[in-house]
Amino acid sequence: MDALYTAVATANGREGRAVSSDGQIDLPLAMPPALGGNGQGTNPEQLFAAGYAACFASALGLVGRQSKVDTGDVSVTAEVNIGKDGTGFGLSVVLRVEVPEAIAGETAELLVKQAHEVCPYSKATRGNIRVELVVE
Repeated sequence: MDALYTAVATANGREGRAVSSDGQIDLPLAMPPALGGNGQGTNPEQLFAAGYAACFASALGLVGRQSKVDTGDVSVTAEVNIGKDGTGFGLSVVLRVEVPEAIAGETAELLVKQAHEVCPYSKATRGNIRVELVVE
């Protein structure tokens, strides 16, 4: 793969900071209360959810344009779950895709499946974690 862009960020643990090389991200990190933390910062699961939701929405726009379907009012919510698995901790994701009524039904289902094939986050997670697609 020839890289078109490289994002660079540095973090120093779940109770520190995450900073991007360009300064656009500079966030305190904290464990969520559900995992015993104080919740006074963001966490890796939230950052992953935001990135996956944005990337998937973009992929949906791409496949929509290719199919000549306007996906302009689509909204993607990513729910990233963390839990114990056999070797420590693991992730799973639910992608909730809200589509306008104009593209509901089979068309929406098809576009979401196509987006899941081309989205870089979906490609990176395929075979590694469970990703559930929900069209709303």
